[in-house]
Amino acid sequence: MGTLQGSWIWYELMTGDAAGAKAFYEAVVGWTLAPGTPEMGGYGFITNPDGGMTGGVLTLSAEMCEHGARPCWMGYIGVDDVDAALVAVEYAGGKVLMPAHDVPTAGRMAMVADCCGAPFYIMTPTPPPGDGESTAFSRYETLGRCSWNELMAGDDIKALEFYTGLFGWHTPEPMDMGSFGKYHFVEHDGVQIGAIMKKMPEMPVAMWNHYFRVASIEAAKATVEAHGGQVINGPMQVPGDDWIIQGIDPQGAMFSLVGGK
Repeated sequence: MGTLQGSWIWYELMTGDAAGAKAFYEAVVGWTLAPGTPEMGGYGFITNPDGGMTGGVLTLSAEMCEHGARPCWMGYIGVDDVDAALVAVEYAGGKVLMPAHDVPTAGRMAMVADCCGAPFYIMTPTPPPGDGESTAFSRYETLGRCSWNELMAGDDIKALEFYTGLFGWHTPEPMDMGSFGKYHFVEHDGVQIGAIMKKMPEMPVAMWNHYFRVASIEAAKATVEAHGGQVINGPMQVPGDDWIIQGIDPQGAMFSLVGGK
């Protein structure tokens, strides 16, 4: 993981049907989705065949849905100090969506929105870095990990200023996509972790897409469709040898996958 500040350290599926999500993602990605204990409020965990964790599963209650929660994937960015980061987020034009609170054995966390409205979590984990390294993100090869984090921003230039200022991310030369604008690659600790681009006009809100790695996109597409999901974009080749798809799971959460053809 390297430097905590600015690292993607956890990915969370919010869903109204944990059992249905378990059947779908175990077939598509090869994860094991384990139900949480009563002590954890039923919060489940996503584990790879190699034993490493990619994230968690939060079952949405009726009360959460009444307050606007919907099935989705959310990422966690590590920070050295959650409370100080909240001040910095607001100063940079973001908003606090859920105030800082402590989660036993996990750490201190909060939910925020960036300057263009895209939501994400910030977290200072317990134990601190060095005693428990995050295995959620891996740029290449490791199946089941997130390999790419892509922001569809309301304003890509403002978003670049927001994230580079808060997290120290670096932005090498962008890729020109013509009428779609610039695809701004993002690096952290010398590793490309994703990109920022202006969202398409048909997208109602700004959002992060987190791409989880599978062995074969063609096989994943077939499995998605066989298990009640919908592919809404792709397969599409991206620079290098990777292919991607984006879809909607049977519970209504948008997801993204990356892998070989």
